[in-house]
Amino acid sequence: MKLSDEAEEILETLWISAKEKKQNVDLNYLKLARDDPPVKELLNLGYIAILGDETQLAGRGRKEAESIVRRHRLAERLMLDVLDLKKELMNEAACKFEHLLYKEVEESVCTLLGHPKVCPHGKSIPRGRCCGKMDRAISPVVSSLIELDAGQRGRIVYLHGKNDKELQKLMAMGILPGMHIQIIQKFPSYLLQIGQTQVAMDEKMAEDVYVRRER
Repeated sequence: MKLSDEAEEILETLWISAKEKKQNVDLNYLKLARDDPPVKELLNLGYIAILGDETQLAGRGRKEAESIVRRHRLAERLMLDVLDLKKELMNEAACKFEHLLYKEVEESVCTLLGHPKVCPHGKSIPRGRCCGKMDRAISPVVSSLIELDAGQRGRIVYLHGKNDKELQKLMAMGILPGMHIQIIQKFPSYLLQIGQTQVAMDEKMAEDVYVRRER
């Protein structure tokens, strides 16, 4: 059953609040009342529960909410990395597009983007079935640096360091989103051409650099 856009927005807000902000949400925060249509829709499906002043995800609502967040963040990456949409327009467009992404299409988009781990805001993208399979039926537009061959060119889209220290090290080397690079060699270490500068790094660091391939 397809949920209304308003109901999906409620689930998304509840998931982010519970999983990432670690805070409780009530109907006042959502600016809704118990008898509002989207709230009744979710209550009837058993997707949410209202306990006193607190509104919580319940039953299958948790899985559905995670899927909605995944679609939104994939849509953001698609808008920025493939369609090259300006950041100030990205979120509004992604909000509309997420409601159009069916599960089959969602997996194709995720594969096309190289199974990204974070959205443009640095927030984790929930993993999908396709991420485990790493399906290559569709050639990714965005992929980790280690998946490119020597001689290939690309534009850095985002960095996925395990921590701030790793990200700072990459940025100090001039590895920044938007920079155009070319892989000179991959062995014994990665050698990259960035503008007039050549930078060397090991495979572990190269794995954290995601680029949009250029022909």
